[in-house]
Parts: sequence; structure tokens; C-alpha cells
Amino acid sequence: MFINLEDKEIKFILENNYIGYLGYIYNKRPYVVPITYFFDKEENAIICYSGEGHKINAMQKNKAVSLQVTTIDDLTNWKSVMVHGTFEQLFGSNAKAYLHKFSLGVKDVIMEQEHKTVNFLSEFSSKVYKENIPTVFRIKIEEFTGKKRHTFSA
Repeated sequence: MFINLEDKEIKFILENNYIGYLGYIYNKRPYVVPITYFFDKEENAIICYSGEGHKINAMQKNKAVSLQVTTIDDLTNWKSVMVHGTFEQLFGSNAKAYLHKFSLGVKDVIMEQEHKTVNFLSEFSSKVYKENIPTVFRIKIEEFTGKKRHTFSA
């Protein structure tokens, strides 16, 4: 049976995960890539970062993006959330503050969900930059939806 998730369930899934699939348009084609994220519930936004390149260039041109997050227990028990929003690139001290918030937030989720202590960004995110400063951005959430499939056994 497929059931719509309530807003509180959607926010719980976003708060308790840190890997999602970012959707964006580039040259009139859709792209979906895995990305590490942090859900900033106070600002109702998703915080991310990336190196300069394809993804950032695409989002600078077309700011409409989506993020999909799924939790899967098994084939018949899963929950999926789709976030639609607008890309907003952050700069300077504002970008540094959001990157710090991202780092602390993801560390907390990992500690809570996986019972692991992480000390460095490189321990949970594949993008580590030694020379170039990463592009920090947020997705201003415009709407979100969610579904779950749950099969009850007798």
C-alpha cells in the first residue's frame, strides 16, 4: 500500500539523512547525482557544497532544482521524499558560516544514526578541496512531498 507522508514525517526523513540525489537541468537534459546535504530546519533549506564544474554551472543557469531522499528497509517497506526548490549560491563569510553549519549538522546525523564519531569533512564527503574553495549553496525549499510503501504482514 502506498501512503502520502505527512509533513512531520518528511522533515524527520530529511533531518535524519545526509545523502540525497540532486536533480538539475543542463542543456535541456535532466541530471541526477548523489550529494551530501544537511537539512537546515530553521531556515527550511538544504545546505550543500561542490567544486566548480558541470553541476554548479547548470544550477547557476537554471535555478530550479530537486532533491530526493529515500530510506529503504526492504522491497515492500520504504519512504521517499522529493524536495523542490531554488538554488542559491553563497559567498564569502556567509558561505563559510553555512559550510560550518553543514559540517556540524552532518556530523550530528552520523553520530545519531550510525553511532560513529567523525572529525573531518573528508570522513563523510568525497569532495575535499586543498587549493580551491568549494562552492557552498543552499536549496530554498518551495515544496516537498513524500510517499511510503508499507506492507503489513498477518
